Amino acid sequence: MPVDFFAFLTARAAVSLVTAMLTIAIGWHLYQNSGDPFDLALVGLMQIIPIFLFFFMTGWATDSLPRKALLIICTITEAVILIGITMAMLVDDLNLTVIFALLFAHGGVKAFYTPAQQAIIPNIVPPAMLSRAIALNSTIGKVSATAGPLLAGILITMIDVYTYLVAAGLMGISTIAYLFLPKLTRLKPVGRSLDMVLGGVAYVRSNSIVLGAIALDLFIVLMGSVVTLLPVYAADILNVGPESLGVLRGMPALGGVVVGLGLAALPPMRRSGLCLFAALLVFAASILVFAVSTIFWVSLVALFVYGAADMVSVNIRMTLIQLATPDHLRGRVSAVNAIFISSSNEMGDVRAGSAAALLGPVTTVFIGGLAALGVAIGGWYVFPKLRHLDRLADLCPPNEPKLKGDKNDR
Repeated sequence: MPVDFFAFLTARAAVSLVTAMLTIAIGWHLYQNSGDPFDLALVGLMQIIPIFLFFFMTGWATDSLPRKALLIICTITEAVILIGITMAMLVDDLNLTVIFALLFAHGGVKAFYTPAQQAIIPNIVPPAMLSRAIALNSTIGKVSATAGPLLAGILITMIDVYTYLVAAGLMGISTIAYLFLPKLTRLKPVGRSLDMVLGGVAYVRSNSIVLGAIALDLFIVLMGSVVTLLPVYAADILNVGPESLGVLRGMPALGGVVVGLGLAALPPMRRSGLCLFAALLVFAASILVFAVSTIFWVSLVALFVYGAADMVSVNIRMTLIQLATPDHLRGRVSAVNAIFISSSNEMGDVRAGSAAALLGPVTTVFIGGLAALGVAIGGWYVFPKLRHLDRLADLCPPNEPKLKGDKNDR
């Protein structure tokens, strides 16, 4: 493995670990403070607003500014935010306004970090390694997402709100790791006209396969989000504590790790479109099982399958986007993709938390699973080109090198 890519994966692991820890810790502390699931919805809302607010800047910044420097600035800023959350949590009378303001800032950092992190991968690995590099990148993220909730659950039990200081230290590690990335050739500024800034939107609209993959991910995750309600399920339905909550939160990531390691070891996928829709159907089915389960181990299995199916979808979608997009557009296209990813995750949290406050958690998750199933079935008919997609390498632009090893495709 190239040293550059190892440094990248180290930083990626630390950032993903912090993200998973923050999700579980904030959810637990706020729900224990108020007992109101709507606060969990606001957590998602405060993080998604900046992604839309700064959308016009994030992709342009990734395609115009040094991507390495952008990643370093983001991780340093995130460490400061985590220290601020620690200080806010130490106050006897918890000020939710301050917490939500810090989460808003966290969302702003994430808005710039995500497209830069995605777009830099083809700059540090050769084309022949890209497919496996993306699988490894996703797998490292899943490994960290598995360990993060477990670590958060243990740390909350041991040191409570000082968990956020540990997260800040991990952000410092990611900053150091990014310093070891090579000095990349500075990209030619893309200009500041509206057409140039929105170049990613135009490209996605012109490519029906890319548009279909991103849109499907948006709607199925929007309808099927369950993660934000895990504190409610743990406390009120499964009757378990923060350690078991950490296990629940880690199971989707564990499922993703198992599948991700397999994808990284196997040759490039054949019948990619069919595999994508199969993964979406399994994803929806796992949500339905989790919704009605009152047995801890059954819930664990359902969440494991949930994460495994999602990993297949993520790997196909991310590889598709990177292969089909020219480098000078990758930042702006990645920003568009980040909008869809964050929208599906954060708006899904808002939807789930709001609906749970009105309907209860079980009804909310079950209806969401049915809706996700409908999205998968509907997408089969709405996006026929995506359905018939075979090898992802065939999507490379004419002036971009294709991945080697096609003769070994399965």
